[in-house]
Amino acid sequence: MEDTNNYFETNRDTWNKKVAIHAQSEMYNMKAFKSGKSSLMLYELKALSDIKGKSLLHLQCHFGQDTLSWQRMGAQCVGVDLSNEGIKLAQKLNDELNLKAEFVCCNVLDTSKHIYKTFDIVYTSYGVIGWLPDLKPWAKMISERLKIGGTFYMVEFHPILWMFDYVDGKPKMKYHYSQDEVIYEEYEGTYANQSSKMVSKEYGWNHGLSQVVNALIEAGLQIEYLNEHDESPYDVFPDLIKTETGLYNMKKQLFPMIFEIKATKKPL
Repeated sequence: MEDTNNYFETNRDTWNKKVAIHAQSEMYNMKAFKSGKSSLMLYELKALSDIKGKSLLHLQCHFGQDTLSWQRMGAQCVGVDLSNEGIKLAQKLNDELNLKAEFVCCNVLDTSKHIYKTFDIVYTSYGVIGWLPDLKPWAKMISERLKIGGTFYMVEFHPILWMFDYVDGKPKMKYHYSQDEVIYEEYEGTYANQSSKMVSKEYGWNHGLSQVVNALIEAGLQIEYLNEHDESPYDVFPDLIKTETGLYNMKKQLFPMIFEIKATKKPL
């Protein structure tokens, strides 16, 4: 079994460095967020429209803007992230905005070692599963943290996008659609500030849709739907064009950019 501890520690260090840069970025628009603007996007708002009074666990929450946006909408939220700097800022924002979310710093795969209660909703979004070497323990943890009849929802970049190397600015198909071997990248800048001089050192893994769906089914979740979409809420890939909807797509759109899955925990 491959020892992934070094991979996770390298990723944690990179994400710790990203926090301060992202908090100052136009993409995360901290001023507007603090003034009340939601950080949530079209897909998740449509999928989870009825969250008032419900408990929500947000996996891989970065520095908590989405977690706190759900909290503002009436959910009782707990956010989890690997980055201690991210969690520190999330807690600071929570206090500053006088909200009552909770935040836990841990590897997402270890969530059940730190959080014991179950939730009405488990949620995760945009650039999350590529940091995980194996989705089976991830799906098992999701099932453990969901109440019977509870909802799991994820919205994520499509695995076809991760077949390309973007480091040199021009996408080059390089990786398998569902690659078991770890992928290492080292580059200047981040998706939220490409002109930053920080060096991102990242280990990741590619997971095809069948891996995602089968891991969730094996963990006891019943898939309600799997949707694929051509438009991304984020302008984080080269040469995207803003559409009339305010989302982004490619000049020559040959494959989806986003997928979303909604699932329910079945009774035993």
